[in-house]
Amino acid sequence: MSKHNSKQTSKAVAKKASSLLRDCRTSAKTKSVAGSALSQTKSIAKK
Repeated sequence: MSKHNSKQTSKAVAKKASSLLRDCRTSAKTKSVAGSALSQTKSIAKK
């Protein structure tokens, strides 16, 4: 049984991670970490 992780990435960290993913100079390892951070952000429901 897995535990639910209640911790979430802050808006400031999510914004930085997003910019790193869009930067073509960012390494693959950095993009992987940024993607992980974004996957832990709170979901925003789209209409």
